[in-house]
Amino acid sequence: MKAHLSDKIINVNGKKICVRHLLNFRDRPTIVFLHDSLGCITLWRDLPEKLSEATLCNVLIYDRVGYGKSQPMDTYNRPVNYLELEADFLNELLIHLEIKDSILHGHSDGGSIALITAAKYPSKIKALICEAAHVFVEEVTLEGIRQAVHAYKNTNLGERLAKYHGDKADTIFKAWTLTWTRADFRNWNIEYLLKDIGSPLLFIQGEQDEYGSIDQVDKTISQVSGTAQKFIIIGIGHTPHKEAPEQILNVAADFIKQL
Repeated sequence: MKAHLSDKIINVNGKKICVRHLLNFRDRPTIVFLHDSLGCITLWRDLPEKLSEATLCNVLIYDRVGYGKSQPMDTYNRPVNYLELEADFLNELLIHLEIKDSILHGHSDGGSIALITAAKYPSKIKALICEAAHVFVEEVTLEGIRQAVHAYKNTNLGERLAKYHGDKADTIFKAWTLTWTRADFRNWNIEYLLKDIGSPLLFIQGEQDEYGSIDQVDKTISQVSGTAQKFIIIGIGHTPHKEAPEQILNVAADFIKQL
């Protein structure tokens, strides 16, 4: 499956974004992959292709504005509701690509976007898989971000990000770290939306996640109105699909097959 041949730039509501759309199975759902605060299409590695093959589902992956090969952000200053706005953009993208039956698989920021989208646009979402999503701000999250800022200043983290984001790397790093550590972001919370999620949910979290506690998982699955299950991986941190790829592939495939 030569996925890279499908990468293209499209215009959605005046924004130019890079998408990878694998349409291999007629009349089957589309798994939509939503990357984290420093991610992009490439950093999902081969999970999308493998999960597509395992479930006979189509796949859509995209770089949000500011990331990867998509156009740059206008500014690193984000509003408090930036994740909610990303869910609105995802809805517009699904309309643009005429995707009506989707399964969302989001990591970190992408997991939060998946939850918000499932709450606001339920008719489009068949199910959702969240890895290390956040529904509120915790001190462990802020401490993890402070550690990342230290690493950005004192290691080659900036160079590694530039490999995937080019000269946009500094902006996306500031957009993440400055937004989450702002005083007005401390009260960001999307728990009020959870009751509106009726789609089946699988919440995956590393037991040693350096950016969030198990409270994020338990408070989410206890408040959604649909069926929900959790998969906690011992000894794993914030990126389960990178740290335990075979486990994530298997549990995600089993979840989708049971829908």
